[in-house]
Amino acid sequence: MKVNTRFVVGSLMIAVLSACSSSPTERRQAKQDFKYLETQPLKEWQQPTEAKPEFYTQYDIPKGDFSGGVGKEVDIRPPQQVLELIPGARIEEVKGEVTVWLVKEGDVDKLWQTMLTLIEQRNLSLLTQTDSELETDWLKWISEDEDNEFGARYKISRLSLNNRFGFQISLIDWQVDGKQTEVTQANKARYNILMTNLVTSAYDAQLREEARIRAEELVKLIPISMGQDRSGLPVIIARAPYNIFWERLGELLPMMGLEIEDRNRSQGTIKVKYKEPDDEFWQEIGTNPLSFEGSTYNLLLGDLGNRTSINVTDAGGKPVNEEILDSVVPVLAAIIDKSNNMPKVKTTEE
Repeated sequence: MKVNTRFVVGSLMIAVLSACSSSPTERRQAKQDFKYLETQPLKEWQQPTEAKPEFYTQYDIPKGDFSGGVGKEVDIRPPQQVLELIPGARIEEVKGEVTVWLVKEGDVDKLWQTMLTLIEQRNLSLLTQTDSELETDWLKWISEDEDNEFGARYKISRLSLNNRFGFQISLIDWQVDGKQTEVTQANKARYNILMTNLVTSAYDAQLREEARIRAEELVKLIPISMGQDRSGLPVIIARAPYNIFWERLGELLPMMGLEIEDRNRSQGTIKVKYKEPDDEFWQEIGTNPLSFEGSTYNLLLGDLGNRTSINVTDAGGKPVNEEILDSVVPVLAAIIDKSNNMPKVKTTEE
């Protein structure tokens, strides 16, 4: 038997009930003794001859053939739960099998591709593979809460039913310490869910990475133009949301010769001191110099939804004239373009 991949369960669990015990068995079992197993069987209640019994239905014990572990066989660990990482997904658990239902077929296509990429990255061997179903070779699950090393094989399927599109993971073979055996219902559910979370976590990580890339592109592409505020006064308009432009502007202003002395994000204010760059700088970016006449200015940023307005006042709080604002637009646009073309400097944290 060839085992291709080892999964450490502890790294996949998001919420784990920790115990102080060093024994895996004790971590799964209640700390109390099990003397209750020696309790004598219950006997039928004998009513006095003239007594009139009263029964309350809320205390009825359900009837049926129930089976399960008792004593040391009872696992006190919290049950695994499927992580709700996919927007709009509905989770269905039936007899230990997990199905993730999605509304759009394209979402299942993306999830399926994520799963194939995950299999490739972790060097998982496949015994069979089609466009809608595959079976894995044996993989190992190792957990500090277990006394044994478990092996499992999975069948992963794409489903389509009533305009719904699903992704199902089924544990089909089970090993304990290398020996194939029947899987308990508890372990079937537990390790199906762990495998599902492994796939959905990879999918979530992929979505986050795509969002990060889109955000970076959005930060780069910020058109700058002149506009008017609600009262008709001239303002500079940056076509980017306030929170994005605020962060970017803090990097751009020093490149323009505007040293930041103070700023307040909640109020949208930035106090700057202007020190005009040399002629070589203006030749490099290809614009005329700023028309600033003083050394200290205040920038006031306004949140316009998908845009940000920029007002400029002098040291006395008086709005600068339109000529000065006009001079800022091409300089700011050129600095944005220049910063986009600058090589990224890697830090030790990266």
